[in-house]
Amino acid sequence: MGQNKIAQIDLNDVPEVYHNLKYNDGEIYFADNITSIPGLMKQFKVNFIAYVMVTEGRLLLNLNGVNYQLDKNSSLFVDRKMVVDNVKHTERFSCLICAMSTDVGFGFFNKSLLQSIMHIMANPVIKLGQDEVDLMLKYYELLAFKMDHPEMNFGRETVRDIIRCFAYDLLSNINKHMNQDGSEDMLRQGDRVFRKFMLLLAENSNMNRSVKSYADELCVSPKYLTSVCRKHSDYTASELIATSVISRIKQLLLYSDLSIKEVAAEMGFDNLSFFGKYVKKHLGLSPNNYRKQNGYGK
Repeated sequence: MGQNKIAQIDLNDVPEVYHNLKYNDGEIYFADNITSIPGLMKQFKVNFIAYVMVTEGRLLLNLNGVNYQLDKNSSLFVDRKMVVDNVKHTERFSCLICAMSTDVGFGFFNKSLLQSIMHIMANPVIKLGQDEVDLMLKYYELLAFKMDHPEMNFGRETVRDIIRCFAYDLLSNINKHMNQDGSEDMLRQGDRVFRKFMLLLAENSNMNRSVKSYADELCVSPKYLTSVCRKHSDYTASELIATSVISRIKQLLLYSDLSIKEVAAEMGFDNLSFFGKYVKKHLGLSPNNYRKQNGYGK
């Protein structure tokens, strides 16, 4: 099948193809099975980040041309733009699924966690111990309880805190199973540059928005950095920087008590007008309207 014929599934398509979501806030989705998803056996490409943990049975699939088998307690990470094909599962099968947008992922993961994720992508199937699986299930049960008792739910950020802790503990457990010795030395130059660039984004405390400054720090040209980013992510370096910056801006606008002017200063914008134009360009709304539309303070 030609690349242009592969079905594309965006995050906003998820509620349309799967109606039994346990949690859905437009950027993060949780579900507990895939057997009822129509068209699952067809080839498709995902435009989001996904995590699958098998809790019963066996799952077989092809990911970017490589066949994988997931038995009980196995976990699978699917990065955006990965092509999924030939999905099969045993008759008695269940799993947990978490899918999230790329910019939410930027907001969740610090430098050490992002480094773990990049290692996982090279070998996306991890076998967890029973205690580790039990911990993940406890998080899922807590999330389900919050959804079933809205009177005890104090806003979307409390749910995201649960998911953030889920991600931190999951990646911490996975670190125990990874052998990273020498893996960096075996990477090609472009792979190393992209990894280092992503780590710089994750630790970017002053929210630098200049491609040239990142390229200078990596000792490459801006053109080469952009070429590497396109090859590894389908995004330009500028687009990845903007995704990282906007993720932080969204967090500050929705979950902090900072004024718009203070958020702009925190993000390194000297000009409030330019900050407003930057936010509107990427979010479609002014900073103030974005706060109002997304229930700031609730």
